[in-house]
Amino acid sequence: MKQVSGWCAIWIAAAGIAGTALTPQLRAEGDWETTAQSEAALERGLQWLARNQGPEGNWNTNELGLVSMGGLAFLSAGHTPGHGQYGDNIQKALEFVVRHAKPSGLLNMAEAQHDMYNHGLSAFVLGQAYGMSSDAKVGPALDRALKLIAATQCRDGGWDYHAAPQPNGHDLSLAVMQAKALRSAMDSGLEVPQEVIELAIHGVRQHYNPRGCPKTADDAEQQKFPGRFTYSRGGGNETLAMAAAGVVCLQEFAQYDDWRIQKNMEFIESEVQKWKDYKAGAPPTDAYTLYYVGQALYQVGGERWKKNYPVLRDCLVVAQKKTETPPQPQTDGMWEPRGWVDGQPGRLYMTSVCCFVLAMPNRYLPILQEGKIDSLRQQFRRK
Repeated sequence: MKQVSGWCAIWIAAAGIAGTALTPQLRAEGDWETTAQSEAALERGLQWLARNQGPEGNWNTNELGLVSMGGLAFLSAGHTPGHGQYGDNIQKALEFVVRHAKPSGLLNMAEAQHDMYNHGLSAFVLGQAYGMSSDAKVGPALDRALKLIAATQCRDGGWDYHAAPQPNGHDLSLAVMQAKALRSAMDSGLEVPQEVIELAIHGVRQHYNPRGCPKTADDAEQQKFPGRFTYSRGGGNETLAMAAAGVVCLQEFAQYDDWRIQKNMEFIESEVQKWKDYKAGAPPTDAYTLYYVGQALYQVGGERWKKNYPVLRDCLVVAQKKTETPPQPQTDGMWEPRGWVDGQPGRLYMTSVCCFVLAMPNRYLPILQEGKIDSLRQQFRRK
């Protein structure tokens, strides 16, 4: 594992999280962030995850990204590997991921088409776990995973589904996963080449589609038109997930003042507000979208977070499965999956994401404890 140096060291020192274990304490700002109902739903979700985790730690799935998300749910609630009520659950999940890492550093044991999805999700969680516990088993695997992300970056700044560099990255959904993994690793003291970050920022901006304005126009002209982040370069698939993913990427890389963030936040806020008085028996959207919407709201913060997080929180509380007493171990506390992942893996994914979103106000994860750091603005200023 490399020494911490340069801008990484400044980042970690400024954030005050230089790889040390966290002392659990309630960090929520008030009742508007957490309620008795949301805290109870979080605990019920963690209990479901603990009851349904397989003996190997993987919830009977070989998708390492989903296994990692199960571990993230416990970490986000302030639990650390090997300690406390859910310490063994976290430890087993992390050990399963590390044990199945390939010599190249790749964190995927499923088909090659899932390479960088599983890798990005898993590397992000390993980074958070290492930042909270400095686990000696996690550090080397995280270092190799980070190097693989740098080595597989495409020439346009994105990434492909397969763990191999290509002329062009495939889509924004892959870029955001690697962005979070890179930021997570840097938070934990690992070194990332500056050119990888700068190229990634450039690639993310290429996924912004200004409507009615040529993309060749300069920034000042593009700002006059509506627009949104899209799945592919050049437009198409202007989904809520992609709007949130683009915001998260720019925020992770300290582009706090990028005008594209507010353009997309307007759309995100309008969609979340539609979830007021939500009563359905499943979350209002898929786990992937919830994961990034929650983070986009949190990272931008301010009034957007204060206005919209309670809406997101309350609809998750309502959508949680609650069975009559005695609780049914297969269903009580879980959230029904929506989207592309279904069955037991889908329940794992959705329940993990819902727990993560409900735990965000407690700010246990290193990535949730940081403010806007001026040294990063200067390092990655637009040229």
